[in-house]
Amino acid sequence: VQLQAFGGGLVQPGGSLRLSCAASGFTLDYYAIGWFRQAPGKEREGVSCISSSDGSTYYADSVKGRFTISRDNAKNTVYLQMNSLKPEDTVVYYCATTGHGVGSSSWFREVLYDYWGQGTQVTVSS
Repeated sequence: VQLQAFGGGLVQPGGSLRLSCAASGFTLDYYAIGWFRQAPGKEREGVSCISSSDGSTYYADSVKGRFTISRDNAKNTVYLQMNSLKPEDTVVYYCATTGHGVGSSSWFREVLYDYWGQGTQVTVSS
């Protein structure tokens, strides 16, 4: 079972990036996928999540309207499209899976997530 997050990089403020979370060894269809991020010295925070059951999506207030999460089950991959990027979005992003049901009051709880990918660095700077 492996998750691989990639797609990070350097982008100017206002720019866009698309992160990918690819799974191997299992099928993502049956799992909710969350994206988290962590700045140095700070706790990891939930960014977004897409459920397995009905494709419901959840977002942190700080990214609503700018980020979009989606999944392509045929490619066993979940994406995080990040638009209108800000310098404060500069952190390491992680994806994770959970077999638990998630909802608006739980999707951001790290303890629910079973498998984590390695992080991918996003840097927003001019």
